[in-house]
Amino acid sequence: MKTLFRSLAVLVATASLALAGGDGWMTDWEAAKAKSKTENKPILINLTGSDWCTWCIKIEKDVFSKKEFKDFAAEHLILMEADFPRKKEQPAEIKKQNAALKKAYLNGGYPTVLLLDAEGKKLSDDLGELKGGLDGYLKTLGELLKKPR
Repeated sequence: MKTLFRSLAVLVATASLALAGGDGWMTDWEAAKAKSKTENKPILINLTGSDWCTWCIKIEKDVFSKKEFKDFAAEHLILMEADFPRKKEQPAEIKKQNAALKKAYLNGGYPTVLLLDAEGKKLSDDLGELKGGLDGYLKTLGELLKKPR
């Protein structure tokens, strides 16, 4: 019986990790698209090398980890992270999914950050370059969200 409960706990923990990464970032592409459709919010996808890419770490530190960004995102965006770590293990299904996302969306290098609709159609050019810090990033996102979709 203890083995059954342990197995169930591991399964639940794995499923939870697949659906949501840290700080509201989802890691399940199909779930992110469904949530985008249900909530009528675009997806901000971040293709990142979270544990090795200097610029990815910088944009996380300077923008994505800030309360102002988190508040803005909670109101306006569905956050999706496709991570390509070198030191962290990922479930096989996440690796496979992220490889497909890389093929579809990677814009030459990491980070590649795009605004997408619920079907995965691009609504922006790459937003991975940090211009104007947090304020500039939020201003750019705000302007993009005002455009008709």
